Amino acid sequence: MKIFYALLSLLYSFSYARQPIQKMNNSINDTAKTDILLENILKQHPALFNEILAKKDTWNVQIIYTQVNRDASNNVSLSDYYFNVNDTKYFYPASTVKLPVALLALQRLNELKIDKNTTMITEAAHSSQAAVYNDPTQAFGKPGIAHYIKKILMVSDNDAYNRLYEFLGQDYINNELHKKGYRDAQILHRLDIVLTEEENRYTNPVKFINDNGQVVYDQPLQKSKNTYPGRKDFLGKGYYSGGKLIDQPMDFSKKNRLSLESLHRIVKGLVFPAKVPAGQRFNITDNDRQFVLKYMSQFPAESLYPAYDSTNYWDAYCKFLLYGSEKKKLSESVRIFNKVGDAYGHLIDAAYIVDFDKKIEFFLSAVIYCNSDGILNDDQYDYETIGLPFMKNLGKVIYDYEVKRERKVKPDLSGMKFVYDK
Repeated sequence: MKIFYALLSLLYSFSYARQPIQKMNNSINDTAKTDILLENILKQHPALFNEILAKKDTWNVQIIYTQVNRDASNNVSLSDYYFNVNDTKYFYPASTVKLPVALLALQRLNELKIDKNTTMITEAAHSSQAAVYNDPTQAFGKPGIAHYIKKILMVSDNDAYNRLYEFLGQDYINNELHKKGYRDAQILHRLDIVLTEEENRYTNPVKFINDNGQVVYDQPLQKSKNTYPGRKDFLGKGYYSGGKLIDQPMDFSKKNRLSLESLHRIVKGLVFPAKVPAGQRFNITDNDRQFVLKYMSQFPAESLYPAYDSTNYWDAYCKFLLYGSEKKKLSESVRIFNKVGDAYGHLIDAAYIVDFDKKIEFFLSAVIYCNSDGILNDDQYDYETIGLPFMKNLGKVIYDYEVKRERKVKPDLSGMKFVYDK
């Protein structure tokens, strides 16, 4: 009987792999991309995904799954599969914008020939700006780009992102992303701070100081001069502002924008730089790349500085796919290199997932808008009942599919193993 089920599983997996791409109509427009393979995987689990399939447009469910195959020389080939992916349909990217900003911060340091561990002092020179002279979560108490990125990747620290945004400035961030082919991206504001559009155009003066106390780079206050194409990005049927319900959709046209395809491509290019055209790569060193991958995959409890309380920062704190809201201790044989975001009813996760014991690897990115009442800023979102269960179930069924999927060559995953802080 076991042999019968094994053969059945193999045929099941092979039938998916043979399915051609099929475009499906979207209720908003017909630009959504859906592949039969990914849709069929969802349909094979009706108890988990029937409602998702029925409400894919209302909930703006978008999924990208990338299979990774290797030849005998460990050379990589990638195959992308889509479900309802529509770059024209807006979702709020939340904290996922922190990943490209972190990569651009490392790129900018390379351009300036400054080590990422150099102390960075942030000054204040405009309304609503705040200065930073020390960082008690750092071993030596000094703020710096490397430590900010570490906090961003492990626990999605908002203040750390804001400091990178202020160092780079709005123009550098967007000009560089557009040059690299991420034309849909608009990174326009800090996070977790209420500022006007004009205030977000101004970014703080910063200084880099070496171990001898010498200023090696002094950057003055900057103001963005960029203009962007007009957008009509509205969400919901109402929203709260100043404690009052506004009975109309909320305007997101001046808020951050980053499509799922762009985010997914950034993660792919980080893991496998050679699979991205040279002009689209971030200008970072291999040491930088290893640094980012390490902290994308490190559990908060494995960090010495900062020292995170496992009660508030559990292993899956920033791992939506595969784990959802689970707070148990996770297996170290499975590592997820990812960036999540959650805000305004949106949950997003973009991940490269590996299992060292089972020798599997794949990319998976997804977004879902879980806001049943259609009201924004009311803190009444369906994260626990819709969003996180969807992320967990999606990660699990794709993981199970990958375990069963036949590979001609088992991958050498040794390059993705890291020595963590503890």
